[in-house]
Amino acid sequence: MIYAITGGGTGGHLTIAKALKKEIIKRGDKVVFIGSSNGQDKSWFENDTGCEEKIFLESYGVTNRTGVAKLKSLWNLLKLAFQLVPIFKKYKFDAVVSVGGYSSAPASFLAILRRVPLFIHEQNASIGKLNKVIKPFAKEFFSSYLKSSKVKDYPIENIFFEKARVRKEISKIIFLGGSQGARFINDFAIKVAPELKKRNISIIHQTGKLDFERIKTAYSKIGVNAEVIDFHPKLSKFISQSDLAISRSGASTLWELSANGLPALFIPYPLANNHQWFNAKFIQDLGLGWIYNQNKVLPKDLFTILDEGVEEKSEKLMKIISPNGVSKIVDNIEKNDYFRFKF
Repeated sequence: MIYAITGGGTGGHLTIAKALKKEIIKRGDKVVFIGSSNGQDKSWFENDTGCEEKIFLESYGVTNRTGVAKLKSLWNLLKLAFQLVPIFKKYKFDAVVSVGGYSSAPASFLAILRRVPLFIHEQNASIGKLNKVIKPFAKEFFSSYLKSSKVKDYPIENIFFEKARVRKEISKIIFLGGSQGARFINDFAIKVAPELKKRNISIIHQTGKLDFERIKTAYSKIGVNAEVIDFHPKLSKFISQSDLAISRSGASTLWELSANGLPALFIPYPLANNHQWFNAKFIQDLGLGWIYNQNKVLPKDLFTILDEGVEEKSEKLMKIISPNGVSKIVDNIEKNDYFRFKF
């Protein structure tokens, strides 16, 4: 089989694209990646050695544009879709797999027009605007939040399952802001650090590269001996050592913490259509975590959580996701003999 994997823009989308590409190639099948010259697509895939071809179109988003600007964006996406016709004829794709983001639009639109089976993976609890439009045309819509999804397990590395454990008490907290860091979470950590020291709770703090020196200096000034890292490719090691996370709620992070059995106080990033709020709300509604807006969360909210305990939440978190999510997605695609009509 030969697949087109399309989408990106941000690391959340591209992480899934990479996982799918790796699994498909492992099975002896072929992949063409179709993304955008904007966003992070090029930095993730330009030097990739596994794909048959990488195509980066001059696509850009429609969201947050109005009036004439929105119409121009839509027209551009349609033009780019027809520019892909020679690529579709060259490779005769068996399936197009979209991981979302504006850069997935041209290939997804063309897949619908040419009746090439389209599959969508939605990372977030709140479905993206493009995915809402094309969902009715997809053969399968994979989501870890929807009961109707045939595959609910999020594609994350197995290391998070292998290092999973039930947290019985809180002796170490990890603050997570992602690879770019989160200044609010960084500042919140400094506010609560003296009280955590009094309670003999140690700290791991992933600051992001830009805020590393400032936060390291801040801990030194208040006399707290925290383990401070800017970012680490093997973050699973630090997560597995921790008993509670203070974190943003991007989809990959949320499911990595769940797989590891690590409860979290989520402070969602307030922009980007507030999709992180809905991700965290999914966990809170299950009674397995906490969520606070960053303009409302106070140090006392964390201290209340410390008094509650985490054992029951930790144990149940590990039951809402199973390993090998990416292989289950590809299994679902390959086991079905989907009708296609080419012209």
